[in-house]
Amino acid sequence: MSDAPKAIHPRAGTGRPHHARSWRQEAVEVAALFLAVGLAHLLATLLGHTDPGPVVLVGLGAALVVGSAVHKRLHGSLPSGAGRRGAKGSRAGRRGAKGSGAPLPEGGAGTVMSLWRIRMRVVERPGRLAKVAGAFGRLGCNILSLHIAPTGSSAITPAGCDALDEFVVEAPTGLEPDALRAALAAAGGLDVFVVPARVKDLTDPGVQGLLLARRVHDDPGQLPQAMGELLRAPEVEWRRPGETVAEEAELNSTMVISVHPERALLLRRPGLPFTPTEAARAAALAAAARDARYSRP
Repeated sequence: MSDAPKAIHPRAGTGRPHHARSWRQEAVEVAALFLAVGLAHLLATLLGHTDPGPVVLVGLGAALVVGSAVHKRLHGSLPSGAGRRGAKGSRAGRRGAKGSGAPLPEGGAGTVMSLWRIRMRVVERPGRLAKVAGAFGRLGCNILSLHIAPTGSSAITPAGCDALDEFVVEAPTGLEPDALRAALAAAGGLDVFVVPARVKDLTDPGVQGLLLARRVHDDPGQLPQAMGELLRAPEVEWRRPGETVAEEAELNSTMVISVHPERALLLRRPGLPFTPTEAARAAALAAAARDARYSRP
């Protein structure tokens, strides 16, 4: 037999069965209904045979209707006791949350956020992306976009294969890039780059490439601007093939795209190296401009 405490109804000890109480309550309600109908019939009979009787009945009915409307209006405009108690309870709950010292969740409503573009090399294997996502979550970051591209190496080992993961995240303004790098490195990220992002960076690269290809097809002179948008490169300039290009201190931060035998575009993007995938996209965009310029009669 269980020793767990049992809930006992306050009236359970009286020994009166529940169905008996229900029967008596229904009998009282029926008796009250009969009494009310009899009194109403008696009042109507007495007043109906006198001259002012109908007027009195109509006046009583109108008074009851007006009284009900006024009561409903007053009752609806005043907060109920339960509502007042609920409001007090919610205020007390807020005060308790403030005084409890529990940290509020970061990245909630009203929190000022910053956009960051993060690229890192990882060894892709089951559970790796979940670990990286957990690192972002612990810092209060929200992942807005993710693109995975090959590193350009064909080496595949039993431990996994190298890939470039590129994220655009929103993070609390007070979060430093060094903290992001350290957390992602602990989650398995290698060669982590963190640079400020813009809202434009959330555009899908495939869709953006198609739109820019259409633009340079209609106007090949827009190629430098389109190339800068495609690769998010702040520096784009024309060069002639064979001109010496000074390589920046950061590896792969400079790229030359051949447009036609006499012209080439030089692109620089400090802080974020170019990838083989981006080089392929740039070559395709340059081919679209070249075909549009030289295929027209």
